[in-house]
Amino acid sequence: MRRPALRLLVGKRVLIVEDEYFLADETRRELESNGAVVVGPVGTVGAALELLETEQVDAAILDIHLADELVFPVAEELERREIPFVFATGYDPSILPLKFTGFALCGKPTELGTIAEALFGNGPVDLH
Repeated sequence: MRRPALRLLVGKRVLIVEDEYFLADETRRELESNGAVVVGPVGTVGAALELLETEQVDAAILDIHLADELVFPVAEELERREIPFVFATGYDPSILPLKFTGFALCGKPTELGTIAEALFGNGPVDLH
């Protein structure tokens, strides 16, 4: 049975920034099966920033470690544009810069209903 929160994804344009192909593809398929429009997925900071310039984005799911770079420039741009996002990572939350410690963090593999609540719901969600 689907979680009611998944309805929050219908029609939303969600950017996926993830460098692990199979995880990115699985997330894409799950989002699309719940009515979201996926932007990307992309696996580099540069590609994500380029999509933010050319595509409408309602929210983003960000992996922190992208090969040899960190996703924080993308998070800063999303914050500047007031676009909600979550960090989806298996790493310890202590690696987050202080300015991002209030942002939702969830482990891999991600639970889409909880992410939908974090991105588009009205209340706080504990993803730790």
